[in-house]
Amino acid sequence: MSAIHETYPADFPVPTSSRGQVITGRILTGLAVLFLLFDVIGKLTRPEAVIKGTTELGYPASVILPLGILQAILLILYLIPRTSILGALLWTGYLGGAVATHVRVGNPLFSHILFPVYVALLIWGGLWLRDRRVRAVLPFA
Repeated sequence: MSAIHETYPADFPVPTSSRGQVITGRILTGLAVLFLLFDVIGKLTRPEAVIKGTTELGYPASVILPLGILQAILLILYLIPRTSILGALLWTGYLGGAVATHVRVGNPLFSHILFPVYVALLIWGGLWLRDRRVRAVLPFA
């Protein structure tokens, strides 16, 4: 018996994944991961642009490395299939804080305030398409 059927009761409908959904989900996930990995590397290496951007948002430079470590942990959780839903959930919280930060400093709506929302949509959209457990909980179709 597959792991998905061990997770859900026998009468619970488990949506199937088409090949196209899985491929599209992996592409969306890949886009999100590329952005997140770029951000993690920036926080861990702390180039001048990252330090300047972080301090302009009102955070001390001392939080950059801990944020990078946190982001790396969240990214690992998201990339491991067994913990991907937890990773996506934790990323959603983290990105919500980014939205709040951009609102607080008065940044532009579509380019700054909503950018973390766009990343969250890639994270969840990719996961929804490639993981039928998520589609079972969030059935949009």
